[in-house]
Amino acid sequence: MVFQDRTGQIAGNLWDADDYMVETFTKGKVVYMRAVKELYQGTPQVNKIYLRLPENTEPNDPKDFKPKSVVNEKELRDYIQKVIFKIENATWNRIVRYIFKKYDKAFFEYPAAKTNHHAFEGGLSYHTATMAQLAEKICEVYPMLDESLMLAGILLHDMAKVIEFSGPENTTYTLKGNLIGHIVLIDEEVSEAVRELDLDNDKEDVTILRHVLLAHHGLREYGSPVRPQIMEAEVIHQIDMMDASIMMMGTALNQVGTGEMTPRIFALDNRNFYKPNFDQK
Repeated sequence: MVFQDRTGQIAGNLWDADDYMVETFTKGKVVYMRAVKELYQGTPQVNKIYLRLPENTEPNDPKDFKPKSVVNEKELRDYIQKVIFKIENATWNRIVRYIFKKYDKAFFEYPAAKTNHHAFEGGLSYHTATMAQLAEKICEVYPMLDESLMLAGILLHDMAKVIEFSGPENTTYTLKGNLIGHIVLIDEEVSEAVRELDLDNDKEDVTILRHVLLAHHGLREYGSPVRPQIMEAEVIHQIDMMDASIMMMGTALNQVGTGEMTPRIFALDNRNFYKPNFDQK
């Protein structure tokens, strides 16, 4: 079983579970748990688990125990709108607006992943916003980058997660998520937007935007049909990797004390990270 509250997750095995336990302690429920915390191959887990359901007036809403974005939805919405206004290329701006209008509600509710990084309600919009902030700063340092392309690509790069995933509650992969994946799905969404907006699908700016989206995982073995062959595509890939990595490291480090090592993080080459005890004086 995997137990979660707002501080993170911890796994444990419930031995000798009978039919009542299997039927009662299902995913998405609030439970009260007493257990012994221990390390197994360097990873924290719980053992000797006792479980029960909430009683009387005890908290029982799963939403109260789930991590959420550190930025509220209104702030994210306001910032995202400002970013859209900064996209000066008319084709990219129209495509972004079309897709955002279609998936507005889900974009601000869905997680950015099932596990690993930004795997919480509102994580998709938070991940997108932090990437856009990074892109704005990077474009100041490297003015040869096309900021409009950077921002359009970032706003749309993970948008199809709202098709790939079932939703913010007990997130699972949909059939399209399993069989097609969000990278190809967003390319389909852009193609649909081009048709509905009566744009020229053969224009270079349409092809460039599609390339940026198809290449944002960087390598074919990571799911991208093509590798980045435009400078902005490569930079967006690196920003995506950096933001996801920082979130994973930060989440793991928040669960340990100073002077301790995190559990191994599978998505970061199964490495542990140390939390330094910096002298703040």
